[in-house]
Amino acid sequence: MNPNAEKLRKKYIDNPPEGMTSGDIRRMSGDDLLDMDYFLNEDDPFDDGFGEEGFYIF
Repeated sequence: MNPNAEKLRKKYIDNPPEGMTSGDIRRMSGDDLLDMDYFLNEDDPFDDGFGEEGFYIF
């Protein structure tokens, strides 16, 4: 099993995401854990970056 998945499993067993239990996390496959972590931590896809500091041409 992927060592990163095992680290995530421990992290989420200690503090499961809302709506899940530590038992749910124990039964998840390594791939499912990696997918869940990706979607919980990805940037907002609807954020267009407007208003962030940078160079703008008006």
